[in-house]
Amino acid sequence: MNIEIKNCNNIDFARINLSENKLNIKFAPNGTGKSTIARAIIIGTDEGSDLNELLPFKLRESNQDGIKPEITGVDGLQNVMCFNEGYVSQFVFQQDELLSNSFDIFIRNDAYREKEHEIEELVSNIKQLFSGNQELETLVNTLKEMGSAFKLTKTGLSKSSTGMKGLSAGNNIQHVPPGLESYTPFIQSPNSVNWIDWQTKGYDFEELSDNCPFCTSHAADKRDQIRKVGQKYDKNTVKNLIAIVNVVARLGDYFSDEAKNNLTTITTLKEGLGKEHEAYLATIKTQIDTFTGKLEKLRTLSAFQFKDEDKVVEKLPEYKLDLQFFSELRSSKMEEAIAPINASIDKVTEQAGQLQGKINQQRSEIKKTIERHQNDINSFLEYAGYRYKVEIVGDGEQSQLKLRHVDHKQHLSGGNQHLSFGERNAFSIVLFMYECLAKKPDLIILDDPISSFDKNKKYAILEMLFRRNSDSCLKNKTVLMLTHDVEPIIDTIKSLYHKFNNQTSAAFLRLTGGDVSEQPIVRDDIQTFVEICNGALSSGKDDIVKLIYLRRHFEITDNKGDAYQVLSNVLHKGNGKERGIDTRELKDADGHYPEMDLAKFLAGCDQIKGQLTNFSYPDVLNRASDVKGLRALYDTAENGYEKLQIFRLLDLTIENSVIQKFINETYHIENEFICQLDPVKFDTIPEYVISECNKVLQEVQ
Repeated sequence: MNIEIKNCNNIDFARINLSENKLNIKFAPNGTGKSTIARAIIIGTDEGSDLNELLPFKLRESNQDGIKPEITGVDGLQNVMCFNEGYVSQFVFQQDELLSNSFDIFIRNDAYREKEHEIEELVSNIKQLFSGNQELETLVNTLKEMGSAFKLTKTGLSKSSTGMKGLSAGNNIQHVPPGLESYTPFIQSPNSVNWIDWQTKGYDFEELSDNCPFCTSHAADKRDQIRKVGQKYDKNTVKNLIAIVNVVARLGDYFSDEAKNNLTTITTLKEGLGKEHEAYLATIKTQIDTFTGKLEKLRTLSAFQFKDEDKVVEKLPEYKLDLQFFSELRSSKMEEAIAPINASIDKVTEQAGQLQGKINQQRSEIKKTIERHQNDINSFLEYAGYRYKVEIVGDGEQSQLKLRHVDHKQHLSGGNQHLSFGERNAFSIVLFMYECLAKKPDLIILDDPISSFDKNKKYAILEMLFRRNSDSCLKNKTVLMLTHDVEPIIDTIKSLYHKFNNQTSAAFLRLTGGDVSEQPIVRDDIQTFVEICNGALSSGKDDIVKLIYLRRHFEITDNKGDAYQVLSNVLHKGNGKERGIDTRELKDADGHYPEMDLAKFLAGCDQIKGQLTNFSYPDVLNRASDVKGLRALYDTAENGYEKLQIFRLLDLTIENSVIQKFINETYHIENEFICQLDPVKFDTIPEYVISECNKVLQEVQ
């Protein structure tokens, strides 16, 4: 898979190659544009996003050519998931659980779905009655509407419920108050709510004139009558009244004859509700809520509705709808509606043995899945040195991933307030892996996921992500890891390559003048620094450069003998002595090291000649002191690493302390890895550092 990115943030052009079904590690210094690459891929595969948000800043004020950000090669990617800071803040460490949708991510796997499908087939006769049955669907929704119009409290019906608001003052639509008879056609019209609203809004203008605010005819003698509409009618009350009258009418023959008569009386009362009316409405509500609850359980029937101790053959008959216990709904029409449902329950009961077996199998699989996930995550936490454990608790779809400390039995809310920055990141990337396993994206992006961890935790995370069964980790998935840390490459390509079974493809990204070039990294590219030094000494490099590598060779092997002393002196321009100084000796009274002993000096020179036959201390000393010659050597150096070493020989004053630290310390001996990429082949020095060195050299010309 080849992806090309153009005109995105600091990147003018980049071509990224991804090997499918492998871990693709792209190693690059900070500032190369790793996050821009990740963002461009995400936006490029999201129909609702706009790449223009990545337009380079240099084009935002003046873009006469109409240049636009572009990305190609991602057409085949339908779903991309990315681990970055945004993921951590958005999806993990919720208040009640560690990760949103714990059930879907940890339990609803392929095996679960297969068993769920088998169970669905056994209970399909029941559920199909609801699917596509418009009459039954309308009945259920209307019953719910009736039930939700009233709310029960400890003392009875809540006065704030919409049904009570509509009925408590009586039906003044049917019973128009005296003096307003002339408004009856409007009050009883289908659009009465809007008419009342329109009528009452005119009151705001009645003080402006004695004329009617609607028709402008003289209305001073009718002002009290006009006001009475607003006094007797409120549009919201009327709206609630009409709603409850309509829902009772729609249910109609589904109620018993007695219930229909009682509800007709209640909804047409002139003076409002009495205690006996409220008590009856409470009975209606209770029966409707219980009835619709049973219908909803049938509509969503699943294995989770059966407890471990339940026997399906005994439990299923309890789902049948018996109108003997729903006196207000006992009607021939309701009997007709529920008869097919009860018949389907009887049919499923005949297959209770099969259903029981499938449910038991599903329960067993869920238990095993939970135990496996808990053990895997907790093993990782233990190996990585984190004193936390996770537990998946709750039944069925209410299952949640909870966090607890090993020294505390209670579950912790969320996690942000307890975990350190590193712990949160470690948890997050593991939880992200499980979400990827559940959602199966076409591409998984890890944007600098483990650079901040120590060596042990880095490998513990790699092990968790890529070293287990492929259905339990990201092995054999197409993964793009963008990182400024070379250690994952060393581990997966070199040191432990056999454990990763050729599942890793690695490359170095180099940003030069806005273009990102990609250079593959293979196992032989990862060398010890001794190997790198030996390679430089056998090359055609300039003698000064070879001596720099030779001195590093002695440092890395902790050989501070005669040859090392000679090399240190010659590269530091003699340290003020003819033969230089010997740092192995004690300092004199003035705090200075003594001049190097002649015999030791000659022995050191002979040892160097064993590596560099034409070595001459005076000649090299002169060259190391020749600023013009060193600058010419700097200009011809082919990579940033060697430029940096030559630059150090110039002993120039650098005002920028950050750049000075980078030059003097970042690539000094204590910062070399045991294994690393050859800096000659992989130019790992950031472009901005070399640019700063070039500026310093220009200023001293």
